[in-house]
Amino acid sequence: MSVFTADVVPQAPEDPLFGLMAAYRRDTSDKKVDLGIGAYRDNNAKPWVLPVVKKADDRLRNDPNLNHEYLPIAGLVDFTSASQKLILGADSPAVKEKRAVSLQTISGTGAVHLGGLFLSKFLPKPLPSIYLSSPTWANHNQIFTNVGLKLATYPYFSAKTKGLDFDGMVSAIQSAPKGSIILLHACAHNPTGVDPTQEQWKKIAGVVRAGSHFPFFDCAYQGFASGDLSRDAWAVRYFVEQGFEMCVAQSYAKNFGLYGERAGAFHFIAGPGSAAQDTATRVASQLAILQRSEISNPPIYGAKIASIVLNDDKLFGEWEEDLRTMSGRIIDMRKVLKGKLDDLGTPGNWDHITSQIGMFSFTGLSENQVGTLRDKWHIYMTKNGRISMAGLNTNNVDYFAKAVDNVVRETQ
Repeated sequence: MSVFTADVVPQAPEDPLFGLMAAYRRDTSDKKVDLGIGAYRDNNAKPWVLPVVKKADDRLRNDPNLNHEYLPIAGLVDFTSASQKLILGADSPAVKEKRAVSLQTISGTGAVHLGGLFLSKFLPKPLPSIYLSSPTWANHNQIFTNVGLKLATYPYFSAKTKGLDFDGMVSAIQSAPKGSIILLHACAHNPTGVDPTQEQWKKIAGVVRAGSHFPFFDCAYQGFASGDLSRDAWAVRYFVEQGFEMCVAQSYAKNFGLYGERAGAFHFIAGPGSAAQDTATRVASQLAILQRSEISNPPIYGAKIASIVLNDDKLFGEWEEDLRTMSGRIIDMRKVLKGKLDDLGTPGNWDHITSQIGMFSFTGLSENQVGTLRDKWHIYMTKNGRISMAGLNTNNVDYFAKAVDNVVRETQ
């Protein structure tokens, strides 16, 4: 008999998102619509390999020196240095003063985990709590719990306005115990699609500073949100300019379409001062030990593809155009969906569809309404009412709008 009995190892619940994907695949309806997955789709609901990624892939595969050797523990240097400049800015004081250290990670998930593990091990005890937005990306809860950090939340989404609960957010950060960790979404907040304005970011930075809190940015959508790489990195760069000691998790899944290649980076930025370089060097040494004990070396292929593009001016320009293509199609779908709901006279205010940004929209639909959309209309979305705008296209947006209109009217 196994020692791993049910009372020792209980059956874990199925991951809700991957369970939703499996249910969608089983559905035989020709009307079915997948609005659950956080991956870009073209207007025919197909995965889109970025043209610039195809070019980089061809260059890589035709390189006579291509091999499959181990990378260093910290990853591909050309990739991490370019990633650092991309998120912080080439003229960032942290880059110029060599107080930023970067490690290649297993996409953004691995970067969040590595950062959480480092903070859990090295922050002074008793460990502070990490404050997550309510709501946040579901995996944040599991990642930080698994590395021993206590979770707390700050208000973020206003169900009433379907926008940012800025006052609630600021009040909670002000009330947090001194030295707390504050997890912030750099842009295109997941799952709400609601971002602070630049003026609001400045006020957030002020209350984080006043509480001596530690900012931890998660950036999964740079360039994908607005189509502008610098605009989407504005909050991160502002915090660096303000002299915060902080860290950043960076993903290339969405903005390069390298979902399965798991390319990402973790950055630690030491606060400015005479000891900054020494701090950065010591932190880098400990991050390398943590990385070595978990994955030894990060994967090479996706990082090489991204590195080729990031370090080639011509390809970089083509990548920016690809980003505008993706973000532009999503923005267009937001406008079309809102227009159709308005034309139908669907009860309620739907301005939030176009005021939100990025891949996701928090529709405001209830769990019961989401269930009806799935059972009656074969439309698959997470039960909290989040939809992936990338799943909408000119072939299904009319059907989706009519379904939403019907469900809202029936459940008033």
